[in-house]
Amino acid sequence: MKIVMAIIKPFKLDEVRDALTSIGVYGMTVTEVKGYGRQKGHTEIYRGTEYAVSFLPKVKVEIAVPSNQVEKVIETISSAAKTGQIGDGKIFVVGIDQAVRIRTGETDNAAL
Repeated sequence: MKIVMAIIKPFKLDEVRDALTSIGVYGMTVTEVKGYGRQKGHTEIYRGTEYAVSFLPKVKVEIAVPSNQVEKVIETISSAAKTGQIGDGKIFVVGIDQAVRIRTGETDNAAL
């Protein structure tokens, strides 16, 4: 089992969710986050004064999947979240030692 974490642009969230649903992945956790990478932020002008915006709004999507689905999930997220512009995001994959569904007590793949 693995957790696939994707940091994406907020306006791409619905497209990513719909793409994952179409391949049979239904559960996900979404968190609003801020960060920067190669973009290094940008400047904005508010009431005539220029401000540096160092951290840009992003969305972190976390999906727990069986190990045999990881590559398909990565491909799906990549194609749905891609704009071709800097700041499209990153995908990280982390191993899961154990998963338990609290309601039923199911464990590991059955709990996903």
